[in-house]
Amino acid sequence: MFYPPQATSFFETVWEIVRQIPAGKVSSYGQIASMIAPGADIEPTRMRNLAPRWVGTALRKTPSGKSIPWHRVINSRGTISFPAGSAQAEEQRRLLEMEGVGFDKSGKVDFAKVGWQGPDDAYLQQTGLLPPRLLK
Repeated sequence: MFYPPQATSFFETVWEIVRQIPAGKVSSYGQIASMIAPGADIEPTRMRNLAPRWVGTALRKTPSGKSIPWHRVINSRGTISFPAGSAQAEEQRRLLEMEGVGFDKSGKVDFAKVGWQGPDDAYLQQTGLLPPRLLK
C-alpha cells in the first residue's frame, strides 16, 4: 500500500476534519482530501488523484479509543464503499440511519439534503485547511 508523504500528519489531519462532520451529515473521501493542501514533497496532480484513497487509509488506521465518526464518510457517488451486504456496510448504514441519514432504493444518499458543506471559514483559517469542494 502506498502511503502519503508524512502519513502520520496527514492521518491526524483527516481524523480532525472527520470530527467536524455533524451527526446527520455525510462527507466524501474526496471532499475531505480537497481540504488538505499538498505538501512541498508531492505534486498537486498526484495529491488530487491519490488523496481520497489516503483518506480511506487514514480511516482504516484510526487508533481505537479515538472518537472519530468514520461512518459519516462515503464515496463521491453517495454510496457506502464497503461491499454491499458486508458486516461493515450494514454497520455504516445502521449508524447513518440512526442519525437520520436516508438512502434511496439504490443505496444512495441525497447530497443536497445530507451533504456536509465543510467547516466554517474561521476553522479553515485557524487550521490552515483549504475550502472543501462541494458534494454533488
